[in-house]
Amino acid sequence: MSLADLDRRHLLGLGLAALLGACASKRAAPDLVAALAPTGRLRACINLGNPILAQRAAADAPVVGVSVDLARALAERLGLEADLRVVDAAAKSVALVKSGEADVGFFAVDPLRGEGIRFTAPYVQIEGAYLVRQASPFTDNAQVDSAGTRIMVGRGSAYDLHLARTLRQARLMHAPTSPTVVERFLAEGADVAAGVKQQLQADAARLPDLRLLPGRFMLIEQAMGLPLTRSAAAAQLLRDFVEQAKASGFVAAALARHGIQGAVVAPPA
Repeated sequence: MSLADLDRRHLLGLGLAALLGACASKRAAPDLVAALAPTGRLRACINLGNPILAQRAAADAPVVGVSVDLARALAERLGLEADLRVVDAAAKSVALVKSGEADVGFFAVDPLRGEGIRFTAPYVQIEGAYLVRQASPFTDNAQVDSAGTRIMVGRGSAYDLHLARTLRQARLMHAPTSPTVVERFLAEGADVAAGVKQQLQADAARLPDLRLLPGRFMLIEQAMGLPLTRSAAAAQLLRDFVEQAKASGFVAAALARHGIQGAVVAPPA
């Protein structure tokens, strides 16, 4: 299901309270609540490194996005307050959830992260893309993995993990976070920048002499996750919540509400 399949005007007219009520119509049993959120608050890690999922207009502005909406809807279903733990990079979010300092997080599904995190099925799919200078000889994604090519990527991001496994000749360079990739790409003279397609499109639109390579080099599946140490019942509760959020139109409505283009709701598990 894509945003094109929905009446955007109707979705944008829905208030957040109505969306929360629709997705959280049935409260979870107390024992399941305690299994998922043992401190009595839902500690949800929100990663600002992926602007499709969360962002804030200024340092002192509230954080908003589809991941924030999902965190609050889950807290409502549990009958708890949402305690948002905001970080600027995926690696920090992974660390908080793996350690149990956060109850849930929002991640691109990756085998390495699965060592300490139990994932739901994806709720959103996002394209990963390459950005180059106008003068670059590259015209196709397949050309990038060549000897001497230097690719700038956010450290610990889904793109970093994917490319580290799949590249054979190109070399990775690392920016501290995904939003700083293009800045470091330009400053350090890398040949290619890799990241969220929509973010790179925005960077290419505001900066001269940059272009995206057509298509995508990977499809990123964004899921919710909880510490691997939490019970199977807690994991099932989270999986059921995500499936309900997709099927009810909640995820699609959140994407529309925040003006997100290019991301699509993942299919049912």
